[in-house]
Amino acid sequence: MNTRGCLGISYMKPSCSILTLGRSSSIFGCPLLKHGRCIKYNLPKSQLKLYCLMETNCCPDKNVLGFRSVIDSHRRVFCGSGSNSGRPRVSSANGVKKTNFFTSVIANVASNTRNHSDSVESRVNENSFEKIYIQGGFNVKPLVIKKIEEGQDLLGKDEEKKKEHKFKVNEDLKNANIDQLSKSEVSESTLGGDVSEVEKEAWKLLRGAVVNYCGNPVGTIAATDHPADNQPLNYDQVFIRDFVPSALAFLLNGEGEIVNNFLLHTLQLQSWEKTVDCYSPGQGLMPASFKVRTLPLDGQDGEFEDVLDPDFGESAIGRVAPVDSGLWWIILLRAYGKITGDYTLQERVDVQTGIKLILNLCLTAGFDMFPTLLVTDGSCMIDRRMGIHGHPLEIQALFYSALRCSREMLTVNDSTKNLVVAINNRLSALSFHMREYYWVDMNKINEIYRYKTEEYSAEATNKFNIYPDQIPSWLSDWIPDTGGYFIGNLQPAHMDFRFFTLGNLWSVISSLSTSEQSEGIMNLVEEKWDDLVAQMPLKICYPALEHEEWRIITGGDPKNTPWSYHNGGSWPTLLWQFTLACIKMGRTELARKAVKLAEKRLLVDDWPEYYDTKHARFVGKQARLKQTWTIAGYLTSTILLDNPELASLLFWEEDYEVLENCVCGLKNEPRNCSRFAARSRTPV
Repeated sequence: MNTRGCLGISYMKPSCSILTLGRSSSIFGCPLLKHGRCIKYNLPKSQLKLYCLMETNCCPDKNVLGFRSVIDSHRRVFCGSGSNSGRPRVSSANGVKKTNFFTSVIANVASNTRNHSDSVESRVNENSFEKIYIQGGFNVKPLVIKKIEEGQDLLGKDEEKKKEHKFKVNEDLKNANIDQLSKSEVSESTLGGDVSEVEKEAWKLLRGAVVNYCGNPVGTIAATDHPADNQPLNYDQVFIRDFVPSALAFLLNGEGEIVNNFLLHTLQLQSWEKTVDCYSPGQGLMPASFKVRTLPLDGQDGEFEDVLDPDFGESAIGRVAPVDSGLWWIILLRAYGKITGDYTLQERVDVQTGIKLILNLCLTAGFDMFPTLLVTDGSCMIDRRMGIHGHPLEIQALFYSALRCSREMLTVNDSTKNLVVAINNRLSALSFHMREYYWVDMNKINEIYRYKTEEYSAEATNKFNIYPDQIPSWLSDWIPDTGGYFIGNLQPAHMDFRFFTLGNLWSVISSLSTSEQSEGIMNLVEEKWDDLVAQMPLKICYPALEHEEWRIITGGDPKNTPWSYHNGGSWPTLLWQFTLACIKMGRTELARKAVKLAEKRLLVDDWPEYYDTKHARFVGKQARLKQTWTIAGYLTSTILLDNPELASLLFWEEDYEVLENCVCGLKNEPRNCSRFAARSRTPV
């Protein structure tokens, strides 16, 4: 059975559909007709009843159990033309009037058309990932739709779960429809306390970036300010990576609906057919982004439908698959449960299957000798050619975090126990590899400086045959005596000594680094503040590629010129991750210093995407203004600083189970392992 396709839940004006790609798409195992609609006459009797139930209940004049509506006048509504003050205006031949009811359909199905099985067939005498096979059959839970009366408390059950948290959101705002609030009210945080003018403006812009799909919020577009030539490129799309700080800002502010919708809709997109030049990547690949398009319904004047149109890299510059999208999705899924206290989402069959499909891509054995993920250039936040192909730090830190999240969220049973073992083994090997071979400080650099080369031995000291002349001239004078960091990349005969901020910060947040290494990273940032922060936090990498090195590695990229964009540019969105790392390490004063520095310019400069020059004095030459993740990064940072107890929901402490499962224990002779050393330093 061909299972490539996805279900569009449609109702009258506007209708909701998903742009079906590929001639072999299907729904409930049956081929779709043209445009992916009018499918009920193709369904067998056993499945027609479910479809009719959906068709009967998915109409705008009925209330359906769901989250509160959070549509307001600031939002960009993708529901076609004829909008009034940001609200969709729907023409109807039947004269259906706009009501205050809202509709949210939550389908308790296994990602609709995928029909995945949870069965896992393990390999005999092998610790690598076991195959997950996709099996046919309609063995999923039916769609459950419950009517409610107007005024019924929609969040009563969820509130009981949230009482355990230390913060309390404003219940009046939480249970109200934001359509009924004034502009001043929707601009303020519901966590209480004084809200500055900068924060009010930030909230206004963040809400204005919200994208709606069939009347429900599903994400935020990358930027709301488009250039005069009216060429938004892909800045009018919802990126998984970019939405994470927006999601955290909403979650920390007590607004979970948009994040719930985002997670479920992107999960649906995971199953779609993805083809570039007649080749399809793995089924678990998450899209880099998606766009909500509004298309007219054929033969029905005045009616239209919302359509989700994803990009899996087939339209991206360079045609690179977004490796980090699935990792960020898993991390956000965990954050949703931790902050809201609602763990039912991650327990759903389709969500559990989605996690396993992502892990399938990441854990499948290949030719690589290392536990790190092998990726191409441009497969993460640095999405252009910057010499990070191989095993870049950013991907490894996110991979480690996603593995820890997955182990927390996976339902352990006979079909997943082998997968959990595979996760534990990979966590153990990955943490040792990163701590042992990626970490550099003054002592390690001196050791590399004295390396012997061409060592042919299992006990070689210079295992990767690194040539001492690779140590750049700037490094010996730059690295402080009391600090250190994880290098950007490691491959045979190659070490990338550049400091990559996101990878190092996320190593601290996820405890990929030991407590001592985490302290070293924070010491280095404080010591090299003028280089890594300067007039705007934070440098995406340091130093920039210049002169002949820039021409060779980037190919002469005019956007990645020295100290611009991804080549040493300063990105304010990194502020929230820096704040989280600072709170974890007890260095809150550094985060407050960075936030105050950012506040001086972000509002005045209209929230740019990035800054140029060595000390971040200029707004980036091609930077978009009103960049959403710049805005959300600032808001998330301020909320965390005002409520530092919430940060513990988003970071990880040392994993002692990984310490116990150290791969070094497989050797006959004991050796000095950084994990055991870290544990011995931890007070009991």
